[in-house]
Amino acid sequence: MLRLLNLELQKLLLNRTSKVLIFISFILPFTVLILSSIKINFFGFFTLELGELGIFNFPIIWHITTFFASYFKFFFAIVVVSMIGNEYSNKTIKQNLIDGLSKKEFILSKFYTIVFFSLLATLLIAVASFLIGLYYSSYTEMSIIFRETDFLLAYFVKLVGFFSLCLFFGMLLRRSAFALAFLFVLYILEWITFGVIAWQVNAEMAEKIQNFFPLKAMYKLIDQPFQRIMITKFPDKSDLIYDYAVHWHEIAIVLGWTALFIFLSFRLLKKRDL
Repeated sequence: MLRLLNLELQKLLLNRTSKVLIFISFILPFTVLILSSIKINFFGFFTLELGELGIFNFPIIWHITTFFASYFKFFFAIVVVSMIGNEYSNKTIKQNLIDGLSKKEFILSKFYTIVFFSLLATLLIAVASFLIGLYYSSYTEMSIIFRETDFLLAYFVKLVGFFSLCLFFGMLLRRSAFALAFLFVLYILEWITFGVIAWQVNAEMAEKIQNFFPLKAMYKLIDQPFQRIMITKFPDKSDLIYDYAVHWHEIAIVLGWTALFIFLSFRLLKKRDL
């Protein structure tokens, strides 16, 4: 595994564009540190500091930071599809196979790289969230601090699943631009399918089925925290209550899609004439 991972990392670090995109994808999530310290002055009447609103308290901070950090995954998605596009355009895929790398090892090297960077991103956001929480949170009990850290697991699974989808599209289309465009096409198709099912059956059934679609399943791992923030400010608003927890069946769905994307990527490579 380490040999395959090292091989892929060398390819990425030798590419200037990949290095820049990797740097951006890991630095941008830390903008939450800057956000937490922002002070907004309302015409001299009063100053609002976001960190003082309680949104960076434990345990809600794990939910908030992982939700917003997940939107920066598109930068590394470009790296993932470029890994495949460059292999075909530079003919390095054929050279790797000639040098003795099997097709299975080729796909695994990509997957190990995805897991490595997803794990690194998760560790970084965990450290950032922990430090912000220690500074702003009024709770110091260990049981509260580490409650809901399952959002970190959901964040990791979400990244691995999304990048595995990008890997599959990269293998399918062989061009980075087309692969990224197909993500948008898939998003549209999911909503069209939802609309058709809601029209032909009912909205409740359509929503249940939609939760099994790949992009929707990944999104559902970490639901939006805005209602939860409102609940903390207006606890009497029962209509704001919703299920924001991380569920194991949602993780299982995304892991299932991840395994399918990796398997399909391997099957494509195995059957394709290089």
